[in-house]
Amino acid sequence: MSRAGEFRTRVRSRRRAIARRLAASLAIATVLCAAAAQAAMPREIRRAFLDAGIPMTDVSIVVQDTAKPRPMFVYDPDRPRNPASVMKLVTTYAALELLGRDYRWKTEAYLGGPLVNGVLHGNLILKGQGDPKITKEQWQAFIAMLRGKGLEAIDGDLVLDRSYFALPRYDASAFDHEPRKPYNVGPDALLVNFKALHLSFTPDPATAQVAVSIDPPLPEVVLQRSPALVDTPSCGDWRTSARPEFVDRGDHASIRFAGDYSASCGERDWWVSLLDHAHYVRAIFEAYFREAGGRFAGGVKSGRVAPGATPFATLESPPLYDIVRDVNKLSNNVMARQIFLTLATTADPPPATPARAAAVVRRFLAAHKLAMRGLVLENGSGLSRRERVSARGLNALLVAASRSKVRDEFASSLPVAATDGTLERRFVHDGVAGQALLKTGTLEGVRALAGYVVDRSGRWYSVVALVNAPDARRAAPALDYLVEWVYANGASFDTALQH
Repeated sequence: MSRAGEFRTRVRSRRRAIARRLAASLAIATVLCAAAAQAAMPREIRRAFLDAGIPMTDVSIVVQDTAKPRPMFVYDPDRPRNPASVMKLVTTYAALELLGRDYRWKTEAYLGGPLVNGVLHGNLILKGQGDPKITKEQWQAFIAMLRGKGLEAIDGDLVLDRSYFALPRYDASAFDHEPRKPYNVGPDALLVNFKALHLSFTPDPATAQVAVSIDPPLPEVVLQRSPALVDTPSCGDWRTSARPEFVDRGDHASIRFAGDYSASCGERDWWVSLLDHAHYVRAIFEAYFREAGGRFAGGVKSGRVAPGATPFATLESPPLYDIVRDVNKLSNNVMARQIFLTLATTADPPPATPARAAAVVRRFLAAHKLAMRGLVLENGSGLSRRERVSARGLNALLVAASRSKVRDEFASSLPVAATDGTLERRFVHDGVAGQALLKTGTLEGVRALAGYVVDRSGRWYSVVALVNAPDARRAAPALDYLVEWVYANGASFDTALQH
């Protein structure tokens, strides 16, 4: 080898050695910084989790004064964890920014034939665009609109254009083997009344019977037997005691209660999901169209609106800021999934798919420099065993939201401690009542919360805590303590750190 070649070899060797030393130094610095941040977490917070029987290896925490550039303290902030319903914060913030606070969904009706003397000689075509909140009352208003425009009878079928979403086959029992639970209802471009039925139970000791009503009253859903009324001192697990038997054939269903119902239960409510999406829409359309004086006896089928067709009537949703409030305060899963899918249409024309929606959210986060290590998006609602996000990533989102143009809409959508939503009965006897705005998350093996705490001086703190543990339910008191501690001690702790 020439002297020049030997020289080049020695230079490359020295560069590799220097690079290795720099990498080792950076790794050590990273570990030391992480250790320092963990050590800075107040001991009493750590003790609260340990006293609850939750190992700190199962916990991630970030707390930050939103007016400051860095967190006050963190604990294992970069580990991707299942956030449960706290994932709704990612979906709703992205929606407010990308769709706009006043965004409204449309559901359109088209005439598939001539309307002569009030009679439609053809099909009525309904096109859904993913509205997350067509309530029973809004559906009745839509039908009243059709009647007001002169539609008295339909001699054809109901044709549903649900092509706005392209979805894989959905199994409502896959998540937890509870297909009748409304939280397991899957998304649909034409989602009406959350595809749910409200069962009301009213005991009548005078007749020794239990009256069970079904709302909306659909002829396709038949009550075969009410539970027997019994006189017992306590209500107990009344749903199990009623021994429900649901038979769902998709286009029709039956309900039978083979057990009993205690008079001590008083009036009770139960929400269930029956029928498939298409037949539920047909059933609720017929029920309320007839109630409004219309005539319809046709079937239901899938179809597409002809290009360039003009809507006969249009139902607009409430504005997005109102819908986001329901999603976060009530933790409505199917509404969150509808919003998540709609995000896909901000980048590409429909049909929307979960994969396209996830890509849009990732691009949004990247554009806003919100790095979310280990982020896994499946449906944007948190009703998932797969979804993951880090506490640091969620905190960065909360801080960004607190400085954004949609701050008020986003923050006001969160449940308020001891006031409403999923926090209505939490923090009732604590100083933080009314001063914390937090999204909670609960799944088997998961307890989480994320949001804002506002102290007495008006400082806003972002608080994120994710617990993934076999017995995560035991973490509830420690999570509450964290929130209370930030409210009472955040300012003094931050001041002490600066000195």
